[in-house]
Amino acid sequence: MTRGGAVLATILVVGVVSASAQQPPAVPSPRTQAPVDLTGDWVSVVTEDWRWRMVTPPKGDYASVPLTAEARKVADAWNPARDAAAGEACRAYGAAAVMRLPGRIRIAWEGDAVLRVDTEAGSQTRLFRFGAAAAEASSAPTWQGRSLAQWQSLGGRRGAPPSGGSLRVVTTGMRAGYLRRNGVPYSSSAIVTEYYNRANEPSGDSWLIVTTVVDDPRYLTGRFVTSSHFKRVGAGGAWTPTACETG
Repeated sequence: MTRGGAVLATILVVGVVSASAQQPPAVPSPRTQAPVDLTGDWVSVVTEDWRWRMVTPPKGDYASVPLTAEARKVADAWNPARDAAAGEACRAYGAAAVMRLPGRIRIAWEGDAVLRVDTEAGSQTRLFRFGAAAAEASSAPTWQGRSLAQWQSLGGRRGAPPSGGSLRVVTTGMRAGYLRRNGVPYSSSAIVTEYYNRANEPSGDSWLIVTTVVDDPRYLTGRFVTSSHFKRVGAGGAWTPTACETG
């Protein structure tokens, strides 16, 4: 090789190396970054608020919900037959309330940036979208709205990998629905913030704790906070989705 050819080859190699060095490192997907595994089948374990969760409470029972005067009028006027006739039987199965209903839920990844939650109660599907995937959500209001998800990691000491974490989900863009099956309302302006935590016991049992915070400038005078517990069950077990009911 001539001296000129050697110099040219060196320049080309240096250029390729420099270009490679300037490429940003690949960003791990939300699925890869997950500090905790929430996937699997989970069954609700109802140990509190039995009268509001296991059965439909009577009209006017909105104890412990910080309702505005307008919201109380709406709750007092609840008419399940009217909801059924209007095709709105799923009002109590929206994002603000569906995790409180008894039954199983199934969590699985739908790609690398969307976590899917299916419920037996009302046969609902929720999509928790991370980052740029949130732009794919429809802008039209739906029962489950638009959910933006974000991992919250517990950092290890001195740069060690995360020692655990939780999932934070913020949902907006919902159709107006019910916080309880007896017509206790939330409006289309409501914002639902949820925190998903997994706890593993020495016995091998795993629990999913879902803390739900509902903010509604129209129907609530303050935050409505609930905590729902689920126990992990083996895959392939009973899965019996049911339709939405109005009463």
